[in-house]
Amino acid sequence: MQLKDRICIVTGGSSGIGRGIALEFAREGAIVVIADIQESPIQGKYHQIDVTTPTAKEIEKYCSKGIFIETDVSDITQIENMLKIVIEQFGRLDVLVNNAGIHIPGGSQDISIADWDKVVGVNLRGVFMTTKLAIPFLKESKYGRIIQIASIHAFGGGAGPAYASAKAAVVNMVKDTALEVGKYSITVNAICPGYIETAIQDYLTPEQVESSLQKTPLQRLGLAKDIGRAAVFFASDDAEWITGASLIVDGGASAKS
Repeated sequence: MQLKDRICIVTGGSSGIGRGIALEFAREGAIVVIADIQESPIQGKYHQIDVTTPTAKEIEKYCSKGIFIETDVSDITQIENMLKIVIEQFGRLDVLVNNAGIHIPGGSQDISIADWDKVVGVNLRGVFMTTKLAIPFLKESKYGRIIQIASIHAFGGGAGPAYASAKAAVVNMVKDTALEVGKYSITVNAICPGYIETAIQDYLTPEQVESSLQKTPLQRLGLAKDIGRAAVFFASDDAEWITGASLIVDGGASAKS
């Protein structure tokens, strides 16, 4: 097992990509903390329609341990409380995955300033705050890892001015943070998913879903497990000399651009 007994936090771990990461970590022997605003998984209208079991409960199938801590990453007090519980229960932190994110569709003339602030507050400010507060604990670990979940939209438009801008900033933050914490042997990397079959895709039309499939050279849409396996690699000893990198995981959809 590549992550046996390592203490890992996955924000937004109740649903979608975060759930996929948490389950793959558990498969590799990790103890996984699910930090999310709700414990019940979100069901989509296209994908993950029948998902009902909480992630922490599902982790038990892998003979591992998972706990849920209600956490809104846009609220620094809740992040502080979550980290306090983790250290009290487990004594350390080895891996932080900043996955929690939201998407509110609309162009610059459609999205309100309040919705802009909400998206950036979770997708960028929340990532920064959680990273900042976790670093002192990761310094004490022999396996310090920070994994930021960005997006292929970090490299182009099409997902709205708030979402794409926040994800692009996360990719740059990865480089900056990697330079800062490398002296503590903490690695910092990003995973940039393409179309993944989760409830976040509910805003699309069936025609747009089909178009995404047709644009994917590997001829299937991505699964949360695909991002989970990439996260396992970055969290493992195999990636101990990789930092400041952003890995695109999109089935080849962006290869043509």
